[in-house]
Amino acid sequence: MSTKADEMAQSQKEISISEFFEKNRHLLGYDNKIKALLTIVKEAVDNALDACEEARILPDIYLQIKQVDEEKYEIIIQDNGPGIVEKQIPKIFGKLLYGSKFHRHRQSRGQQGIGISGAVLYAQLTTGMPTIIESAIGDGKIHNYKLRIEVGKNEPKIVEKTVNEETGGWRGTRIRFVVEAVYREHKQSVLEYLRQTAIANPFANITFDSPNGRSEFKRGIEFLPKEPKAIKPHLEGVELGILSRMAHQTTARTLETFFIEDFTRVGKVTAGDICSKAGVDSKTKPKNLVHENFENLIKAIKKVKLINPPMDCLSPLGKEAVISGLKKELDPLWVDAVVRNPSVYRGWPFQIEVGIAYGGSVKESKTMRLANRVPLLYMAGDCAITKSVSQIDWKKYKLSSKDLSEDPISIFVHMVSVWVPFTSESKEAIASYPEIIKEIKLALQECARKLGLFLSGQIKAREVHERRKTLERYVDDIAIALSNLSGEERAKIEKAMFEMIRWRWGDNNEQGDGREAKEDG
Repeated sequence: MSTKADEMAQSQKEISISEFFEKNRHLLGYDNKIKALLTIVKEAVDNALDACEEARILPDIYLQIKQVDEEKYEIIIQDNGPGIVEKQIPKIFGKLLYGSKFHRHRQSRGQQGIGISGAVLYAQLTTGMPTIIESAIGDGKIHNYKLRIEVGKNEPKIVEKTVNEETGGWRGTRIRFVVEAVYREHKQSVLEYLRQTAIANPFANITFDSPNGRSEFKRGIEFLPKEPKAIKPHLEGVELGILSRMAHQTTARTLETFFIEDFTRVGKVTAGDICSKAGVDSKTKPKNLVHENFENLIKAIKKVKLINPPMDCLSPLGKEAVISGLKKELDPLWVDAVVRNPSVYRGWPFQIEVGIAYGGSVKESKTMRLANRVPLLYMAGDCAITKSVSQIDWKKYKLSSKDLSEDPISIFVHMVSVWVPFTSESKEAIASYPEIIKEIKLALQECARKLGLFLSGQIKAREVHERRKTLERYVDDIAIALSNLSGEERAKIEKAMFEMIRWRWGDNNEQGDGREAKEDG
């Protein structure tokens, strides 16, 4: 006899990750047609920059967006990177959660292995068109793939595959999508993303052919940031379930060697101290530990003083590159930058860089939020960077308004980390960990103090200028009066007075010897 429970059991089945995101594409940033276009460009450009940096190649990236029908666009992204090995192409583009970055503890733009395959999924979902990938690794061949994702299995489905001879010396990757989208140029557009990307990646050349014409973002520096190194996990950020899984997967023969070999900055003394405080023999095989042992080990880890993880897994831009990027794209009157020393949250190393550009071509207030050199254009209200900026009283630094609403200022805040704590899969906002908020605020305040000194100088110069103008305005009247009283020549008295003003208030280049002020006043 069939029960209701039996009927319900028959309707339950496993779904693939591709099928999940097909129904929940908003989680990947495909909320609407404008944002969808930006998300595809962002994922492809980020991958291109990562590939070039890892191969130590100065990036040259070409992007074209062409309208082919109403709300239908062709997107082409090409780079000069190392290319992709032929057998890896279907998996990278046709399988979600496939990649090299998830388990590698070092700074990189991508983390999850979802981005570019999510773009392929969106293209086939909205237009039914396969994605075309061309790749050349320098062996004289171009491998061409047309592929889709077999959603039910989360596997690539190759529509067509060819190999052509490469005769022009090109090496890199070229991707073509046809998607349902809308192109607009506004504060959260593809153009703004590329402008901020050019600021955060001043070593890259980016050419963009949009439906409205060509934009070029020239390389500002001729060197790449240092290459980050991979590190092992740090005990401070390890939770019970992860510790248990790692212990059962390790090749270490004892608990002591497990701590030393599978984690960073753990020596024999620290490993022995943890085991002792947990009441577990350091010679125990990790695979023989039970739940109670792991609970005691986690408690013991919290009581032991741990050395911070190594920081060579980070690759900040550096002060020179931040200033160069802001100068070349914004042309400000004043610019400076601050790079904080590395810090740690939950065992993950991170570092904050801040740049401020003021005046000149900067006409309004703007905050640029970036993580691992990637601009974050959406979900600003949920981001630790926005919250940090809003918590500072900017009037203390000689600015016009407490909230920057009346000031011509661009604030650049960049977080680099081996694992950025994004608030969602779309990677648009940074979670508000207290350690992160603190570092951002300290960096902002340090850079703002430099701006305050500059603005104080500007204010003082204006005051001096106004005082001099006031005095120069009355030179003629005073010279006439003194000439009448003393009998001295008026011209001689005027000359002496202008010399006194110059001696007291300095040269006034704008108004020469003061006669223009007299004539104007």
